[in-house]
Amino acid sequence: MSVATSQCVKDLLGLVGKPGWVEFLAMPESTNQPSDDASSPGSGKPAVVIFDMGGVLVRLASLPDLLGVGQETADFWSRWLASPAVRTFERGDGAPEVFADQLVEELDLAITPDQFLANFVRFCTGLYPGAADLVNEVGSQVQTAVLSNTNALHWNNQADAAVIQTLCDRSYLSFQLGLLKPDAAIYRHVAADLGVRAEDIVFLDDNQINVDGARRAGWQAHVVAGPGQARDCLVRLGLLDGGTS
Repeated sequence: MSVATSQCVKDLLGLVGKPGWVEFLAMPESTNQPSDDASSPGSGKPAVVIFDMGGVLVRLASLPDLLGVGQETADFWSRWLASPAVRTFERGDGAPEVFADQLVEELDLAITPDQFLANFVRFCTGLYPGAADLVNEVGSQVQTAVLSNTNALHWNNQADAAVIQTLCDRSYLSFQLGLLKPDAAIYRHVAADLGVRAEDIVFLDDNQINVDGARRAGWQAHVVAGPGQARDCLVRLGLLDGGTS
């Protein structure tokens, strides 16, 4: 068994007994590619458009900038979502230093926990050009929200934090809710809090695993990367016209 395979097994075993672990094991592997193949069960205009934060509205640094040069990154996001350390920290539990120690050990990184934590704080590099304009344009048509697996460090200290925090009508953040994508509970919570039918929610995320979870919850969910792909998707859904804002 390869080191990467062994680590993935370790990560998955770490989920056993935790909320959503059965649902996670049943998920197809993420492709992180734009997808439009899912049917849209809602009829008429959606009630709300929900954006993921990192990778859709907020630009992320490169994985070598986070993990250190030479680190294998091919299956990074699936391992990140399965990581017990990440799931604990993004549910709002544990100190950043404890998270860094555990994550460096889990991923067998060649950098120190202090170096990883410094890289992690800088991982969100600010809004993509055009992201705020896109959200504002959508907000003139329907309600908007952000749904993000994130943490207090990123939410409060990232570049453009003041703008990001007020960009959408609602913000649903894992570390505040104690819930995580792609677990079913977070999608149920958001729909109930918004007071809308699941099929009247459009959700845009850059990770197929999270999109699959939303689709199982009945949402109209699509994989996009950045505001350009997000706009194209919303044009195809008839929420925006084909021009640029």
